[in-house]
Amino acid sequence: MSAHQVEDHGLLRFLTCGSVDDGKSTLIGRLLYDTKAILADTLSAIEKTSQKRGLGAVDLSLLTDGLQAEREQGITIDVAYRYFSTGTRKYIIADAPGHEQYTRNMVTAASTANLAIILVDARKGVLTQTRRHSTLAHLVGIPHLVVAINKMDLVDYSQETYEKIKADYLEFAAKLGIDDVRFIPLSALNGDMVVERGEALAWYDGPTLIEILEAAPAAHTEHAEPFRFPVQYVCRPQDSANPALHDYRGFMGRVESGSIQVGDAVTVLPSGRTTTVKAVQLGGVDIGRAVTEQSVTLLLADEIDISRGDMIVKTEEAPTPVKQIGATVCWLSEIPMDRARTYLIRHTTREVKAKLAGIDHRLDVNTQDKVPAEKLAMNDIAQVQFKLAQPIFADPYAVNRSTGAFIIIDESNNNTVGAGMIL
Repeated sequence: MSAHQVEDHGLLRFLTCGSVDDGKSTLIGRLLYDTKAILADTLSAIEKTSQKRGLGAVDLSLLTDGLQAEREQGITIDVAYRYFSTGTRKYIIADAPGHEQYTRNMVTAASTANLAIILVDARKGVLTQTRRHSTLAHLVGIPHLVVAINKMDLVDYSQETYEKIKADYLEFAAKLGIDDVRFIPLSALNGDMVVERGEALAWYDGPTLIEILEAAPAAHTEHAEPFRFPVQYVCRPQDSANPALHDYRGFMGRVESGSIQVGDAVTVLPSGRTTTVKAVQLGGVDIGRAVTEQSVTLLLADEIDISRGDMIVKTEEAPTPVKQIGATVCWLSEIPMDRARTYLIRHTTREVKAKLAGIDHRLDVNTQDKVPAEKLAMNDIAQVQFKLAQPIFADPYAVNRSTGAFIIIDESNNNTVGAGMIL
C-alpha cells in the first residue's frame, strides 16, 4: 500500500439509543460537525437559528430537530438514517426513537446495526430506559455495545461518577449475558472524547468515540459464514439476433453471506440437486468470484429447474430444510397476533404459509422477566413456534443474521405485521 492510499475499514452501521434528554441529538450533531460531514449551507442555517435563539454557540442538536419535533407532537415515526464518512470509513447512523411505544421502530433500526451506542446521562446513571435499550440491542444480535456516559461537564468531569455508572452497568450486563461492552465518558455539548479528546477528561486514557467507531469490525468479518444465495430472478434473455443467448440461464440474486467462485460445488434447495458454478457475472461481465452483499448472476454447469425462492449453497455447507421453527418475534401490528389465522412468512426470497403453533413466553423488556402470554399486541416481544406449509433454509440468527431473520405478512392486506429471529 502506497503512502497516499488509506485502508478502507468497510461500512459500519450503528444505532444510537437514548431518551430525549440524554443528548442523543447533540451527540449525532457533534459527530457530523467534528468530522466535517455537514454541508456549508446546513451549517450556516443552524448557526443563524442558534443566534436567533440567543445561544452563544452552535446548537448541534438542530441537525436532528425535525425528528425531535415529530416526537413531541406524538407522531409515530420511522427510523431516521444519517450518513457520513471519514478518511477511512463510511458510516450509517440509525437514529431510532427510544420510548416504549416505539419498540418496533428500534427493533427495525437494530436489525442491520453492527454496533450500538447507548447514551447514559451522567447525572442520572443507569435507568430502566438504559436497561430496555441494552436488552433490545442484545436481543437482536448487535455484537458490540458502547456505553457513552454523556454530560460529564454537568458532574464536573468526575471520575468517581463514571466508575460508579460503569460498575452498575456491568452488574446488569452480566445478568443479561452481554460480554462485549465498552465505556467512554464524554460531553457531546463541548465535544470532549467524541472526535477530539479535549482537556477535561485527562484521567481517561482510552480511545475517543470516533476511534472506537473507526476500529469496530464491519459486518460479516468476525467469523466465517456459510455461502447463502437466495434466487431472486431467473434470467432467460429473449434475443433471437444473438444465438449465443439461446441457452443462457442465469440465476440472479444477492450473496447474503460467504463467497462463491467458479468451480465451486453447489447444492440447490429444496431439490437437493448438485452441480458446479460455471460463471459468476456482474453486469454481464465475468468476475470469477463474488462475496457477501454483492448482487450477481450465477451460471451453473448443469441444467437444473430453479425458480425464485430457491437457495443455492455450497454443498459442504448446506443447511437442513425445516418446516417448524422457534423464533423471537417482535409484533409490529396494531391488530394482535391471532392463533387461528394463517400468516405468510417471508424468509430471504421465499414465502411460505405459517400457523402459530404456540407462544413459549413474552419478554418484559423493562425487567427482563419471561411471562406467559396468550396473544401478542403491538411492540410485544415473545418466543414463539411456527408450523410452515413448505420448508425454509434457515440458519440460527446468532450464527447468520441474514438467513436467520424473517418478516411476517398479513395475507389479507399484505402488511408487514411482525419481524422474527430464528433460534
